[in-house]
Amino acid sequence: MSERYPHLKQSDPDIYNLIQKQAKYEATTLKMIASESFASISVMEACGSQLTNKYCEGYPGARYYEGNEFVDQIENLAIERGKQLFGAEHVNVQPYSGSPANQAVYRSILNVGDKIMGIPVTDGGHLTHGWKVNFSGKDYVQIPYAPDPVTGKFDMDQIRGIALRERPKMIWTGTTAYPHTIHYKDFAEIAHEIDAYLVADIAHINALIIAGVHPDPVPHCDIVSSTSHKMLRGPRGGFLLSKEEDRLHGKYHPESKLNLAKRIDRAIFPGLQGGPHMHAIAALAVAFKEAMTPEFRMYGKQIVDNARTLAQGLLTRGYELAGGGTDTHLLLIDFRKKDFTGKDAARALAQAGIIANFNQVPGDHRSPFVTSGVRLGTSALTSMGMKETEMDQIAAWIDRVCRNMENIDTVAPKIRAEIEEQCGRFTVPGYSDL
Repeated sequence: MSERYPHLKQSDPDIYNLIQKQAKYEATTLKMIASESFASISVMEACGSQLTNKYCEGYPGARYYEGNEFVDQIENLAIERGKQLFGAEHVNVQPYSGSPANQAVYRSILNVGDKIMGIPVTDGGHLTHGWKVNFSGKDYVQIPYAPDPVTGKFDMDQIRGIALRERPKMIWTGTTAYPHTIHYKDFAEIAHEIDAYLVADIAHINALIIAGVHPDPVPHCDIVSSTSHKMLRGPRGGFLLSKEEDRLHGKYHPESKLNLAKRIDRAIFPGLQGGPHMHAIAALAVAFKEAMTPEFRMYGKQIVDNARTLAQGLLTRGYELAGGGTDTHLLLIDFRKKDFTGKDAARALAQAGIIANFNQVPGDHRSPFVTSGVRLGTSALTSMGMKETEMDQIAAWIDRVCRNMENIDTVAPKIRAEIEEQCGRFTVPGYSDL
């Protein structure tokens, strides 16, 4: 590797060396955490730029600091690219991450104590969709819905029944561990029937939407929330897409005199955050531009092709998958019938160089601290250039690990060496420049 970060190497060799070790680790293992990928060099350069130094509370043209001529242009460019990329009427690029973005959704359209429909964490939802230990479960009342424990898929008739009975003021659609297509039009029909807001969290699947291999939520949802990292391959951050006007005329919110876009902006600043992270916003603008290319759309399509090939490789080898397979970037191996837990399997896989996470599956009888499942994603591997042939090989490695759980200390180093050799044939963005 050529030497990068020469000043850091001299001033803080401890951190420099740890960064080097992490970079090598990621370049020699299979990064299969479904919420991870690799940012481009351009994104990382923008994120590490002089913009780290700039304070500019407020929005373009209405800052509380001086010296904003260029940062206003940067933020406006990010906003316009976001509108173009997603076909959105309004874009806010200031959320520090996905959770603050989701918190702003609540603050912009609901009152504390309102009912919301969301998927519990144990069924593949996100903390901010109403989970009891999160602000969203403490400040609002979660009405849970979940995939059918037998089919692993949403039963829209069941979801409609819950909505009609409970009449929540907002419905979340979006998950962290649901491997199937989300039909936003069906959710929108339910939301309209009960006069509820519909909000999509697309943090996990934004690239699939851009690539056209997953339905587009923007025409059907009042608000769309997302992170900017994960498969979008941007910086650590978040953004919000929304309609300009409020379909429900703001009748649930005390600031109903403001349109929906203005309420979202006000919820972010000054409601929840101070100065925006301009280095992250610049990097997000770069990521949006990269996502407009034909190459990015090919990447989004290949992510799904790879996930389906991996799923088929595991099914062929006798493994059970939640919902029977995948339509997206992720899949869940179901170990409910095995003596070992999902946590046992995830640790053994990591020992062999396959980095994933233990995860509950629909109908899981085990604790969320150990689970019966393992979640696998293909975004990062696709960013490296891996395709179907490599996915079948990975299925074979997973099979070898799971069939040798009792002898993993002997088997894992052999698989680890094979994986390192395979990874050496592909490119990790940024690794050769460290």
